[in-house]
Amino acid sequence: MQPRNMSMSGVVDLAAVKAAGEAAQKAQQARQAAGAGAPTGGGALVFDVTEATFESDVIQRSSRVPVVIDFWAEWCGPCKQLSPVLEKLAEEYAGRFVLGKIDVDANQMLSQQFGIQGIPAVMAVVAQQLVPLFQGALGEAQIRQYLDQLIQLAERQFGIVGAEPGAGAGEEPVREVPQSPQEIALSAAHEALDRGDLGGAAQAYRNVLSDDPGNAEAKLGLAQAELLSRAREKDPKQVREAAASAPGDVAAQIAAADLEMVGGHVEDAFGRLVDTVRRVVGEDRDKARLHLLELFEVVGADDPRVVKARQALARVLF
Repeated sequence: MQPRNMSMSGVVDLAAVKAAGEAAQKAQQARQAAGAGAPTGGGALVFDVTEATFESDVIQRSSRVPVVIDFWAEWCGPCKQLSPVLEKLAEEYAGRFVLGKIDVDANQMLSQQFGIQGIPAVMAVVAQQLVPLFQGALGEAQIRQYLDQLIQLAERQFGIVGAEPGAGAGEEPVREVPQSPQEIALSAAHEALDRGDLGGAAQAYRNVLSDDPGNAEAKLGLAQAELLSRAREKDPKQVREAAASAPGDVAAQIAAADLEMVGGHVEDAFGRLVDTVRRVVGEDRDKARLHLLELFEVVGADDPRVVKARQALARVLF
């Protein structure tokens, strides 16, 4: 498995997880007041996360530092290989990211909300947005590549520089301030996307594109805002049931692909639409093809998953 190009790819809104965590946090506070044990994290840079502490330990913390999440279980052998490597790198990176550990057996709601289908699984949250990283016990060199890309994403797209203890002897992180009107407009668009104002973000990106139609960053941001808007308006259960019952219904397959994209299952979304293009004809085929091309824009042309899906699409078309 090669590291992905994570330029804003796979970023989704965490509002649902955040809302569930707020309810669980009250119960956790009551248990702690009664003398229950607190999470046994390995210090400021490595810590356990529960459904009750997710809001404070992950959502809020992600506004100032990337939070990498290690989904694990006691019975999982590969998890026992991966976790020590992640913990070592968290200490070595000294605050450029922090590591939250989620026991999937003890926190089944979180596991379901993140769509975890196998462990170990590693994701990250940056500025309250989810960025899928990798699954399986990778080698240290590959993990470093993912972490480096994540840190670059945090700095370039969200303006977040690690500021946890150990990040620089108490120095304030240096943040690059946009100078040009275009940079200011893009920054405002990104901020709207971060806080879940999808309509405002989409309009802000369109404003940038009206002055600079070739702006790749604005195109990518607009594609993501539109994807999230479409997914937010749908009921996930109904979407999945409709797609399963009607393989030839292009609208149903497109809605399911959007849902898979937002959930971080990029290859599944691409594969679904390639299969749809293979299955249908005429206007329906063109509709599925064009939507697949739009999803390519969300991930980025250089992403290996896009390259692979383009090849599959070409085989179907020609």
